[in-house]
Amino acid sequence: MLLTGAQIVLECLLEQEVDTVFGYPGGQVLNIYDALWEYQDRITHIRTSHEQGAAHAADGYARASGKTGVCIATSGPGATNLVTGIATAYMDSVPMVAITGNVSRNLLGLDSFQEVDITGITMPITKHNYIVKRVEDLADTIREAFYIANNGRKGPVLVDIPKDVTAAKFDYQPARPSRPVPKMDLDPKQLDQVLQLLSGCRKPFLYAGGGVISSGAARELAEFANKLDAPVACSLMCQGGFDQKSDRYMGMLGMHGTKTASLAISECDILIAVGSRFSDRVTCNADQFAKNRPIVHIDVDPAEFNKNIPAQYTLKGDIRQVLELLCREMRSRDNSDWMQKIHHWKKEYPLYQTTPNPEGVTPQRILETLTELTDSDAILTTEVGQHQMWTAQFYEFRRPRTMITSGGLGTMGFGLGAAMGAQLAQPGKRVVNIAGDGSFHMNANELYTLSRYNIPVIEMVFDNQVLGMVRQWQKLFYDGHFSQTDLEPKTDYTLLAQAYGIKAFTIAREEDIRPALEAALDYNGPVMIHCVLDKDINVLPMVPAGASVESPILEIE
Repeated sequence: MLLTGAQIVLECLLEQEVDTVFGYPGGQVLNIYDALWEYQDRITHIRTSHEQGAAHAADGYARASGKTGVCIATSGPGATNLVTGIATAYMDSVPMVAITGNVSRNLLGLDSFQEVDITGITMPITKHNYIVKRVEDLADTIREAFYIANNGRKGPVLVDIPKDVTAAKFDYQPARPSRPVPKMDLDPKQLDQVLQLLSGCRKPFLYAGGGVISSGAARELAEFANKLDAPVACSLMCQGGFDQKSDRYMGMLGMHGTKTASLAISECDILIAVGSRFSDRVTCNADQFAKNRPIVHIDVDPAEFNKNIPAQYTLKGDIRQVLELLCREMRSRDNSDWMQKIHHWKKEYPLYQTTPNPEGVTPQRILETLTELTDSDAILTTEVGQHQMWTAQFYEFRRPRTMITSGGLGTMGFGLGAAMGAQLAQPGKRVVNIAGDGSFHMNANELYTLSRYNIPVIEMVFDNQVLGMVRQWQKLFYDGHFSQTDLEPKTDYTLLAQAYGIKAFTIAREEDIRPALEAALDYNGPVMIHCVLDKDINVLPMVPAGASVESPILEIE
């Protein structure tokens, strides 16, 4: 079948069961967009307001669905506008294929109009990238890109295609997609030692990271926790990977983790880390983290072993397969005394919030009410900052792929694009983006995309008039020098939403919470909820920089 390079690109996307792509047209991808016109009944294209929004939308689509997200941009500034989104996906191990156009081959390397070496720029933030200089190689390159994005530890791949390659013709031959096969590469001696350790432990601590969700191992994690009779703490990336209604759940571990988790890490006799990279936001002072305790690290990527925290025992392989094997080989444990202590700590040190304004509202009340009204079945995306931590602390996540956030890169402006992608991936779910007012002003342009395509995302803006997380650090460690963190924007959020044709509600008092949330959840279209908060509501607990994770601050005067 003789096709243009642009048509081959789209046929390969269909091979990979891609039904939705996000992007923005431009000169060097005109051939691809012309082909998209022919394929519009088979591939939905969402034109975002900015290429960064397209990358975040592809990311959110991937996280919500478990499929591979796809974004398209033209050369030069179009391609570089994808970079932050690609880096976000790379840090959080999200499968994504970014397709960029470039100038024709005879113009490469001549500083041509809108030419940039996007493969050189993205080399450190992709699993692999390509510039395809022959139409004969195009189909196999795209197929390989999808395979690499999903093989082992997932991540983004970029395919850069000169314009004349998308115009050239070649005999396209359809092919069945090659799917990676999850596998284990265990050291039998290490496995025996781990099983022996597990059989003798009395105070196990099970710490779960984002790899649990990537590998689809939530059920196996729950089974392993029950068989080991262990409490569970999750990273930010594993919210929903373990049912937070379970008595075993201790909350997050780390800088803004719970006091229960910090006490448990100080008393446990073994730490089993599953699909975690031991981020500095989790370990805090790495030299003090789980000191003098045996650590078992289970991960698909051996590069993570002993990178941040030394582990005495390492099990390499797909998380689901490793947990299945451990559950099959180990005997059930009874650590009831340890679990009783965990339950006592949870009652003694609950998460709670107060507000300096007695008539005001707290994020806790808003998020707990949202939990109740959605029965923990919504998908929540977030921007980055205080609101991100409050969401992880106070919404009760019970299912995987229901919290979508930028954990590794910490990308302000991520959430709204991700929410659009998640909503299109899961049209039967309610999707809510939790934004701080600082983050909101980084991506407010995507309200246009919500409105144009009538994507029924709820945009919830936590408006405290400040860059809250940075201000909190300034208050604690910089003598209250609030340098450039008091925003005091003059934005009228209701008028702004209405200007885009989006319905708007306001929460300013306790009695506003339930009616506003109910109305927004009942509305079949994009909604903004403006939540007025006091600037001095903080994220607690908090471990100061350089301190041990076992010593969190519980109050700020």
